[in-house]
Amino acid sequence: MLKKGSKLYSILTGTCPKCQNESMYEDQNLLHLSKIIKMKEKCSHCGLKYQIEPSFFYGAMYVSYGLNVAIGILAFIICFQFSRSMLVNFTVILGAIIISFPLVMRLSRSIYINMFVSYKKDFKK
Repeated sequence: MLKKGSKLYSILTGTCPKCQNESMYEDQNLLHLSKIIKMKEKCSHCGLKYQIEPSFFYGAMYVSYGLNVAIGILAFIICFQFSRSMLVNFTVILGAIIISFPLVMRLSRSIYINMFVSYKKDFKK
């Protein structure tokens, strides 16, 4: 399931979608918030240019919206089991979205680029 060559592998590891040999991001640590979306210009192994066209990753905002909605619904369902207070539920949902922000930013970009670029097993530079 999570083998090299699958889209899921590329999405979860943040590797190049074409060759899956190196990370797309300059810094692997999600806690360095100032460098969270800084990407390499291109893959040094296969030469794939990550910014396929100007403003390419603006489309990742829609993916990010969907991920945040899913996180919000999940947080609401879990919190609603323990508390019926809407203020508590709202606070928990907001906290869950804020805490997951770095992960959602990277996942949305990885998902978006994997929609357009496929893995090439026998790629030769």
